[in-house]
Amino acid sequence: MSKITMLARKAVQVLTPYLSARRIGGQGHVWLNANEAPDSSVYQLDSSALNRYPEFQPPQIISAYANYAKLDTTQVLTTRGADESIEILIRTFCEPGIDSILICPPTYGMYAISAETCGVDVAQVALQDNFDVDYDAVEAAVLASNGHNKIVFLCAPNNPTGNILDKQKLAKLLTATEGKALIVADEAYIEFCPELTQTDLINDHENLVITRTLSKAFALASIRCGFTLAQASVIEMMGKVIAPYPVPGPVAQIAEQALSADGLEVMRDRVAVLNNNRQVLANELSKLDCVVEVFPTTGNFVLVRFKDSAKVFQAFADDGIVMRDFANKPRLENCVRITIGNSDEMSKTLSTLNSL
Repeated sequence: MSKITMLARKAVQVLTPYLSARRIGGQGHVWLNANEAPDSSVYQLDSSALNRYPEFQPPQIISAYANYAKLDTTQVLTTRGADESIEILIRTFCEPGIDSILICPPTYGMYAISAETCGVDVAQVALQDNFDVDYDAVEAAVLASNGHNKIVFLCAPNNPTGNILDKQKLAKLLTATEGKALIVADEAYIEFCPELTQTDLINDHENLVITRTLSKAFALASIRCGFTLAQASVIEMMGKVIAPYPVPGPVAQIAEQALSADGLEVMRDRVAVLNNNRQVLANELSKLDCVVEVFPTTGNFVLVRFKDSAKVFQAFADDGIVMRDFANKPRLENCVRITIGNSDEMSKTLSTLNSL
């Protein structure tokens, strides 16, 4: 062990970092491993003020997103992607070495990584057999923790299984945990099923937090722009912890255009196309002999259990198609997650599978 390694915090020395799609890498010309949009839009940038620090919370995008989410501007915080929101929530509300977050695996890996890097423990309540949230078990775990399970992260739609949240059961959980824990609904993929958002519960529940992003349906993964939605009391606390200039000026300009009436129309047209491509792909996958199960999903991805995922994954790689392998995750044996791309990319995906 090097001397520098020994200087690092013990938790960091033993930490296994989150392996993002780009960090894993891969060779190919069809990228279906990061739940990105298959297209992008063109934006105009004004570079005349690049010598000035940006606004702490650019009012033009706070106002635009509040209008989009049907909330008040005091209920919106913008961050460097939803990932920064996750970390800030943990840093704001969890005491290192004392408190925990609670997750429901299999789910998005950054919840645990963010907690571990902050010196915060990770408690777990497994998803039910059908991968829905076990609300009663989550409630029991929070109440039994004596106030130390401070944040519950629920991904909705869940990545990678695609399950959604039950609004009635979520409301009951919020009431039961009021004053004891924050319940965070990660709605990174909500644009693909907007009718399933939980934003209408915010005004009635101070402990509900919703995280969002422009990375998926808005096709802006590169600019790293996310949003936190909650009552003003939560936003105020997070505002004490977030970096002084979290949103670069060019990012704010692009986000404002994406959230304009024209930008929202483009996004919704893209969603309609991708949702149709998802349904077509799911239908065709269900006919293949190499497929055991196609998980129901409401995001821009589909999780598939194959008879032999290693063989399938290698076939994709041989054909230059980069997928996300989940076969080594508990309860996801032989599973591969396929991002929904354009029609040509979906055709190439099915062609590879048919060749098997």
